[in-house]
Parts: sequence; structure tokens; C-alpha cells
Amino acid sequence: MKHSHRRPDSTRDIRVAFFLNLGFTLLEIIGGLWTNSMAIFSDALHDLGDSFSLGLSWYLDKYSKKGMDKHYSFGYRRFSLMGAFANGIVIIAGSLVILSEAVPRLLHPESPNAKGMLFFAIAGITINGLAVLRLKGGKSFNVKMVAWHLLEDVLGWSAILIVSIILLFKEIPVLDSILSILITLYVLYNVARNLRKTSAVFLQAVPDDIEIGSIEKKLQMVDGVQSIHHTQIWSLDGEYHVLSTHVVVDENSTKEEVTQIKCEINELTRQLGFEHITVEIEYEYEECRIKKAEPSDD
Repeated sequence: MKHSHRRPDSTRDIRVAFFLNLGFTLLEIIGGLWTNSMAIFSDALHDLGDSFSLGLSWYLDKYSKKGMDKHYSFGYRRFSLMGAFANGIVIIAGSLVILSEAVPRLLHPESPNAKGMLFFAIAGITINGLAVLRLKGGKSFNVKMVAWHLLEDVLGWSAILIVSIILLFKEIPVLDSILSILITLYVLYNVARNLRKTSAVFLQAVPDDIEIGSIEKKLQMVDGVQSIHHTQIWSLDGEYHVLSTHVVVDENSTKEEVTQIKCEINELTRQLGFEHITVEIEYEYEECRIKKAEPSDD
């Protein structure tokens, strides 16, 4: 795991992506009425959820940069996760509305405006593609989720482009409803998956790209370390990780040796990408003050 920093222009990138997405969403709603396309309506509602998330992310990105205080001793970084949760809830609700409209159209299909669909598909690929590029390289969990949704939009519009071309040459109106349902189900699947990952961060699960055993082995290689135990790792927002561990040293270790061990561990863990590190030194004769929990059978 490589150490990474938040890009200094992340707030600006989210702001630009927000206005691009919101402006196009309004055009999509008008376009959905004009073309009579449920596929465009479904993507418009998805884009509306993305706009909401981007707006909230824009605000929370600035808010999460506040430092620690007496109320939030770790700072405000976890506030950025709220945007991911809010976005997921809005999109799930909107997707259910779309399905309730699209499914009946399978039995009673209505002909959409193929030329209008083609125009909006090209515009959708262009505008959402620009928004994705603005967010490319973002490291926070919230930015990654929004960027993924915008990439889904590009894929969705690509599918609409293909269907609109087919409808220009052959009258198959049911294709619009089928595409709408497929896009919505695909979005629901990925939103549910991302919400699960966000929930894991809230519940302080070990980040997916970290293996505690591997970290402990690297720490035990530090000269003077006898053993490592009670290592805990979690993430503040999917980007900034926290580590605490207990390090056992020889009972005859001097103050200078212990200080050197702590300095080397701090440097090593920062190289591994941890932003906040707590190291408790224990001598061999000491008993750990924290009772180790029994492993679960699950």
C-alpha cells in the first residue's frame, strides 16, 4: 500500500463535476419528455442522484479538512462518508421509481424519439466523460464512489447510443424499456456494493487492501522488537488509515533504544500509508493491560 495525499485541487474538481452533471441532468429531464424515452429518464434520475452526491461531496470535502477539536479528536474526515451514504439512498429510491415505470412498458411499449436519443447519448458521453476526468485520481472513498457512478453514466449513455442507432433503422420500441431496466439493475447492484464498502468503513473494518498479519511481520523486523500484538487498523474515510499496536521489547532495553524503535516504527508505518499511528511499548516482563478477545468461531 502506497502512501498518498489528498490532491490540493480536489474541491475544485468536485465543484466543476457538480455543475457539469447538474446542468446536463436538467437537459436530460427535458430530453426524456421530448424523446418519450424511459432509458433517458432512468439515466436522468441516476444523474440527479449523482448531482446531489457531488454537491454534498463538494461541501463535505471542504468540511472534512477541518482539524481536530474537542468534539472530534480525529478531525472531520469521516464526514466525507456521509455523501456516499446519501448518494446511495437517493439512487436506490430513484431506481425503484424508474423500475415501476419501465416494467409496465414491456407489455405496452411506446415509441421513443430515436434521433433525440442519439443527440442526448452523444452529449451524455461527452459531459459525463469530462466529469470523470475531473475526478480521475481522487483517493477518498467518497470521490471514488462518485467517480464510479459517473463512469456508469458514460457506459449507460453508450448503450443508449447503440439502441438509438438501431431504432433509426428498425422499429423495436421495447428496446428502450429493456435498456432502462438493465441500466437501473446495474446501477442498483453497484450502489449496493459500494454502500456495503462504505458501511465497513463506518464500522471500522480493516481496509480491503491491508492484511494485519503482513503489517505485523514488517513491524517485527524492526531491530529490537521482540513481538507485536493487539494491532488494530481502521480507516477514517477510506483514504486516511489509522493504526495502533503493542510492541514488546527486551526488558533491558534503554530509553534511547526504545525511542529509536518507536521512531523506526513510525517511519515504517507512514511509508505504508498510515496517517495516525499509536504505539504502546511493553517490556517482556509486563502483562498486557488489554485482555485479548477470544477469536470468533464464524
